Amino acid sequence: MSLKDDQVNEEEEDIVNPWEVSTHSAKGVDYDKLIRKFGSTKIDHALIKRIENLTGRPVHHLLRRGIFFSQRDLEMILNVYEQKKPFYLYTGRGPSSEAMHMGHLIPFIFTKWLQDTFDVPLVIQLTDDEKFLWKDLTLEQTNHLAFENAKDIIACGFDVEKTFIFSDLDFLTNSPAFYRTICRIQKLVTYNQVKGIFGFTDILKDI
Repeated sequence: MSLKDDQVNEEEEDIVNPWEVSTHSAKGVDYDKLIRKFGSTKIDHALIKRIENLTGRPVHHLLRRGIFFSQRDLEMILNVYEQKKPFYLYTGRGPSSEAMHMGHLIPFIFTKWLQDTFDVPLVIQLTDDEKFLWKDLTLEQTNHLAFENAKDIIACGFDVEKTFIFSDLDFLTNSPAFYRTICRIQKLVTYNQVKGIFGFTDILKDI
């Protein structure tokens, strides 16, 4: 096996996605390689110092210790903040259990610091519809889990006046009952079945 083949195999060994993190390397996951793969930028000392200079306070310890180690467009956000232009934070949670563990809470703990530091509005989306479609759960169960998770999120101490938390099943449309019916149908009918029922084709035609 050539050195090139070794390099290809090594690149294929690290698996990092929303559901799994694994590597066969004794050195662990190559995070520098991940940064290049996902097209983000490393958070370096200069960027951390700029945040501290602009906000007048120390950065969060999760940032200082490299737990959050890469970013996209953070420089642009800092430019907006420096120019005193408005922006908001957006994050979310896919509710799949009644209680959130530490791994679930870390992003919200850091988001709390971001909201306090930059004094901006925050939107938190609870994707209970997605969990219904991908998990063996009913709509009522995922909606219940969304509200239970919202309690844990609220306990992080977000600014009540500047935070909007919403469930997809309750807020995505003007008719939650109709949207729930759509979700139920979507879970039962495949794409090919829809094509057969309505006569859709893969080629777009003039309407």
